[in-house]
Amino acid sequence: MSKRITYGVLLMFICLSCADERADTDTYVPIPRPLQIPQLFQDNILAPVIPADNPQTAEGIALGKKLFFDPMLSGDNTQSCAHCHTPRHAFTDTNRFSDGIDGFAGTRNAMPLFNLAWNYDEKFFWDGRVFSLEHQAFQPVTDPLEMHTTWTLVEQKLQQHPEYPNLFKLAFGTSTIDSTLVTKAIAQFERTLISAHSKFDRYLLGEATLTPEELNGFNVFMDETRGDCFHCHGSDKNPLWTDNSFHNNGLDATFTDLGLGEVTGDPADNGKFKTPSLRNLAFTAPYMHDGRFATLEDVINHYSEGLQNSSTIDPLMKKVAQGGVQLSAKDKADLIAFLLSLSDDAFINNPEFESINP
Repeated sequence: MSKRITYGVLLMFICLSCADERADTDTYVPIPRPLQIPQLFQDNILAPVIPADNPQTAEGIALGKKLFFDPMLSGDNTQSCAHCHTPRHAFTDTNRFSDGIDGFAGTRNAMPLFNLAWNYDEKFFWDGRVFSLEHQAFQPVTDPLEMHTTWTLVEQKLQQHPEYPNLFKLAFGTSTIDSTLVTKAIAQFERTLISAHSKFDRYLLGEATLTPEELNGFNVFMDETRGDCFHCHGSDKNPLWTDNSFHNNGLDATFTDLGLGEVTGDPADNGKFKTPSLRNLAFTAPYMHDGRFATLEDVINHYSEGLQNSSTIDPLMKKVAQGGVQLSAKDKADLIAFLLSLSDDAFINNPEFESINP
């Protein structure tokens, strides 16, 4: 009897060992796909933020791209992330306020999406209400003004899809789909949206020549007595063209939208919104958190003579008492010429960022 038990135990261990070997053989290891970091970024800014629990892989990026363009993430299967974030507009759209699936619009402009891996404070949306790119992707799906569904329903639809379970298996080692893995995949794709090939980028690399107007516009931008733009929007040494921080830039004397103050509960933060990048302005009109300015001329006029004072006005708005920096007509035109040189045609035409969904 003892021999039979011994043989039985031995047989069990052999079977388990074989099963482990088969499991190892069947386990697919995703292919690492580190971000292709432009030389200009390597020379001037810190390394990108990549979470340890969500490394960039070829399979994860491909899955995230498919999900980004898939309307299955909305309640009625009509809207994808790309509905409000289209590649040809630097991943925003041309509406002041984007419509959700029910036809209702919010009160804020859709932010463009690029260079998100270098958002070092990891605060997203105009008011910074979400920490991390992965968590940002949770919100539009359930927002009644956007995709207006539940993650339970989205998970069910994806689980029943003929392709997605296998794609999740390849990307994350499991065919069981949940919202965390969905947002991880989308975040991987969004981190690949790198814009670094504008005319001004090529100028800094010695590959292009600026016009006299563009050069003067850059000087206006950097001059504290004229444009004084660089404190919030960076410089040739900060190719992100934003400080990724929050400022009250003098849009209103009183606030109907509290911005960061709504999130923190601190009255000192009322009227503060995230500084947008100045890249790709040729494609991202209208401008400001509420899309109130249709043109770059409107934006420049605001800073030149349209500033509104309030209790939380940013100290960097040093000429608010005079209404603004009071630019000449030539400096305004040249400043716009420089700002347009920050637009990246290669980015909006990159085939890697186009939808592959039918």
